[in-house]
This record gives sequence, structure tokens and C-alpha cells, in this order.
Amino acid sequence: MTSSALEVLYSWSWKTLTVREASALTSLSAHTLRYYERAGLIEPVARTPTGHRRYARDDLEHLRFLHCLRATGMSIRRMQEFAALVRQGQGARPAALALLETHGAEVQARIAALGDSLKVIDRKIERFGGVEAAP
Repeated sequence: MTSSALEVLYSWSWKTLTVREASALTSLSAHTLRYYERAGLIEPVARTPTGHRRYARDDLEHLRFLHCLRATGMSIRRMQEFAALVRQGQGARPAALALLETHGAEVQARIAALGDSLKVIDRKIERFGGVEAAP
């Protein structure tokens, strides 16, 4: 979710959004929004009398969190595990926290590895841009 989308999210007052509007705001496809609900990653979304989904601010904030988890490599299965732990309440909070901490450590390790790879690439760029002719 972009910072401008977040500004819209936090400035909007008590309005609910359609699937299309929520999709545009979260950068998640309508299919993904519906799938996340079916998969138990989000609580069932409120519906109009005609059955159309209406996303509230809390729904969108949670979708932003889920988007971050996916973007950082968490599997749907682990996301479901986390959601199940959260639904269990306070007793499962330590396990939910441990799952997030483990994921955070995995993300940090990938960032470090990418940093190392970037250094190698930067050295190659220097060689190609410098006096050396051979790679």
C-alpha cells in the first residue's frame, strides 16, 4: 500500500469500501481479497443487504499487514497459522509473537544476503565503468 493510499485510508471517516475500491487502495486484486477471506486470513467482511462485501478501515489495515507478510515471503500456510493463533486469543499470543519474530529474523537474513549480493554487483559495475576492460 502506497503512502498516498495510507493517507486516504486514515483520512476517510467511517465509509466502507467496495471490493473494487479496497483492491485499488491495497494493491491486492479482488480475487486475492476474496481468497484471503475464504482462507481465514481475515474475518468475514461486512456485506450489504444484497450480499456485496464492504471493507471497513480495520479490514484494510489488516489487509495491509497481510500484504506485507506476503511481500516479505511468508507462505499462505504460515499466514493461516498466524491467523489461527490470533483467533485463539491471549493464550496463544506468545506463539503468534514467536511466529512473527521468526519471520522478521528471516526477512533480516534475506536483506543481509541481498546487501552482500549488491556489493558484488556494485564492484562489477565499477570494473565495467572503470579502466579495467575484462570482467
